[in-house]
Amino acid sequence: MHGSSSERPALARGAGQRLLIVAGDSDAAELLSTTLELAGYRIVAVAAAADGLALLARERFDLVVVDANLPDVTELGHNRPTLARRPPVLLLIDYESLDRIVPELGLGERDYVTKPLRVADLLARVQVLLRGTGAGPARGGALCYRDLVLDDTLCEARRGPRGLDLTPAEYRLLRHLLVNAHRVLSKEQIGRYVWGDHRGDNAIEQLVSRLRRKVDQDAPELIHTRRGFGYWLGRADAEA
Repeated sequence: MHGSSSERPALARGAGQRLLIVAGDSDAAELLSTTLELAGYRIVAVAAAADGLALLARERFDLVVVDANLPDVTELGHNRPTLARRPPVLLLIDYESLDRIVPELGLGERDYVTKPLRVADLLARVQVLLRGTGAGPARGGALCYRDLVLDDTLCEARRGPRGLDLTPAEYRLLRHLLVNAHRVLSKEQIGRYVWGDHRGDNAIEQLVSRLRRKVDQDAPELIHTRRGFGYWLGRADAEA
């Protein structure tokens, strides 16, 4: 049976990369620090975005993990462009706040995981951001795969010159597929990323079908089904 606990892959691990955690809740900061240290990362933690920015101006970090509930979290988005080096950002965010926070992250690679946190999801997103796998950054901090471009700053997507009129759920699905290009995502993974829970196979199949019609209209197919496993994004001729 697919998805059984005995078949799950090992949790993603680090190789000593330096991570900055910005979290005002001391319990959350301790949990994040312990989890990430056990996974092989070196951790520095601060309680406010202003303190995080001050550290980023003086020291080198490979990734910043930010609790979106911080009252001054938007300072990171407003001031990161002034930094000489802008490491990728992973936001820890309540599902209901996605539309408000994601456009304010600023330029550079960024992603988010929804609360309540799942350790496997947290470590997987950290690893993807650190490795730079999947989609690559385009000008202005957008994500791209060939002629498919997704701009988090404007919450817009396009395929070549054609703009894609996406709903919020379609946009989140496309982003998840794009960041994980050439990686099969299960329906459960998609449901938890798009809605914060698993909505059932039929809802996900309908969402993928709507997105596929918009993305692959009059263009080589990028969204594919791996029957019995899930969905993936990429050129089929580049999978080998």
